[in-house]
Amino acid sequence: MAEDGEEKLLATVQHIVQTLGSSDTMTEDILKVFSNYDGRFSLDKLYAARTAAAAAASGGGGGAGGIGGDHSMPVSPPLPPPPAAAAAAAAAVSGAGGRPPVTSMERTVRTLDRQISQFVAMDRLIWADSADADAFLEAIDDLIGTVQELDAAGTNRALLDRADELLSRCMARLEDEFRALIERPDDAAPVVPGGFGSDGSDDDEDFGGGDGYGDEPIPIAKPVTDYDVVIDALSPGSIANVHQIAKRMVDAGFGRECAEAYAAARRSFVDESVARLGVRPRTAEEVHASQWEELEFDIARWIPAFNMVFRILIPSERRLCDRVFDGLAPFGDLAFIAAVRTQALQLISFGDAISSSSRAPERLFRVVDMYEAVRDILPDLDPVFSDPYSAALRAEVSAMCNTLGSSIKGIFMELENLIRRDPARVAATGGAIHPITRYVMNYLRAACGSRQTLEEVMEGDVGANGGAPVAVDPDRPTSSLAVHIAWIMDVLHKNLDIKSKIYRDPSLASIFLMNNGKYIIQKVNDSELGVLLGDEWIKQMTTRVRRWSMDYQRTTWGKVTSVLQTGSPGIGGLPAKAMQQKLRMFNTYFEEIYAAQSEWVIADDQLKVDIRAAVEDSVMPVYASLINRLKSSPETGRDLYIKYTPEDVVAHIQHLFEGAAK
Repeated sequence: MAEDGEEKLLATVQHIVQTLGSSDTMTEDILKVFSNYDGRFSLDKLYAARTAAAAAASGGGGGAGGIGGDHSMPVSPPLPPPPAAAAAAAAAVSGAGGRPPVTSMERTVRTLDRQISQFVAMDRLIWADSADADAFLEAIDDLIGTVQELDAAGTNRALLDRADELLSRCMARLEDEFRALIERPDDAAPVVPGGFGSDGSDDDEDFGGGDGYGDEPIPIAKPVTDYDVVIDALSPGSIANVHQIAKRMVDAGFGRECAEAYAAARRSFVDESVARLGVRPRTAEEVHASQWEELEFDIARWIPAFNMVFRILIPSERRLCDRVFDGLAPFGDLAFIAAVRTQALQLISFGDAISSSSRAPERLFRVVDMYEAVRDILPDLDPVFSDPYSAALRAEVSAMCNTLGSSIKGIFMELENLIRRDPARVAATGGAIHPITRYVMNYLRAACGSRQTLEEVMEGDVGANGGAPVAVDPDRPTSSLAVHIAWIMDVLHKNLDIKSKIYRDPSLASIFLMNNGKYIIQKVNDSELGVLLGDEWIKQMTTRVRRWSMDYQRTTWGKVTSVLQTGSPGIGGLPAKAMQQKLRMFNTYFEEIYAAQSEWVIADDQLKVDIRAAVEDSVMPVYASLINRLKSSPETGRDLYIKYTPEDVVAHIQHLFEGAAK
């Protein structure tokens, strides 16, 4: 009886369907309403009942295939439908107007069309409601499966085209949802369990861990000094949502469109982050036309920005992209490089522009800073740019490092040219230290603060070694940097020698060379230049200073001491008048020397003491001897006039080389 009652219900439903279902679509809708209302009205049972009703109407009875079977109860409901209704039931199965029967695939596509069209037409974010999101994804999965089945069968091209068109509309809406979830993650509903990951959880261990900021999205990357951090721009829930969307788009054959949508959404974040770092895009022409003071300011911003972008921002984007496109290679790689390439190339182009601009020596230190920033980051880029699509960007960074290294070499060459070109028309007053000497020595001392870096540059190509610095021993006397600096020192020495020829007085030329030589030795001893140039070089330079000192003694005081020579006392000695003449000549020479050389300069105090002592040692013994012989000579008498006592001469010598100001 229970089965008989169910059959009556089915027959009643069929009657209602036949009466109200004026079209195939409406009939499908009515059948679905009943199937959702009561489990006994499954679509399979209703379709079977419709088939049986059609067979009864055409064959006049219910056989084995009828709803009632062998039961004695009638097939029709308590109030059987008129013959017209039975005919309508048959038409519903066979198709209106005698068309072929509606296949299961056709019904599936129609049903999916109605479901998906409702979601596509929504004027709000589908993911604002987790139930809607789940239903939409389920419908998409069914549609993808249907398209694949139709494509494999290859028997109904028109239906396949219809399903493909529906899939395209579906993917367009899914792409909009995808971008919205990335750009406005707070607009989506909280993710339900079972989203991202096999157990619905988001485990950092699956993605290398990280020091993220939790579930809260971070809208902008800010400049930092500690680069051991990760920016989590999306919460785990948002990542789970966009991962599910990405998976469907890839499954549907829209992986490239998904990657492009992701890159477009993330690119704005990267652009704004770099803009917040104060770096603005500049062409090579603009860089070359800018004043160095302006470029120094730009470099001061560029270095921390470069570190921020390549140490934090880009690795964080890689991490996020790998999570969104987990298991969806190669589209994650395409999305990543498209998202970060523009800003990365902007930073690289600035470095290249600096490398190809003027190589004035004063630019060395900022270029070295840039070089070190790039060199130090190269090894860390390998895991970030490991895929074939981003390897070219890694090569761009390595090439920039090489161009910066070439620029450093060029700057050192320009330093040599600057020394050679320094004019010899104007001499340093009083034989003082020449400005070119101060400039070069202080420059080289400062440069040695980056001795290891300069040695790497002089030794070879950093990029050719995979980004790792060249292993060198900068303390060896024959290191590339040591040889280069020794060559610069030789160029400087030759330039100073030419400048010394400007002085008409050979004694002043010697003072000039002594001053500059002593200054060079001091700067070498007080810095790492001493390590580079070595003890032997310092000994040779000290010998030169000693030789210049001897040249000074000979050219200045040689004629003075020769005038004071009186020969041996007694027989053969000079007469008193001759000795008095020598004394007058000494007074003249000494006054001339004192008038000139008291305004000369010896900058180094110890050198000044040593030179004065050497003058005393050479002059005072013979002068004192002359004075004593004149005093003891009976021929002198009262005519003896001594203008300078020995003490006066010593006092005057102690005032030599004080400079014009004193």
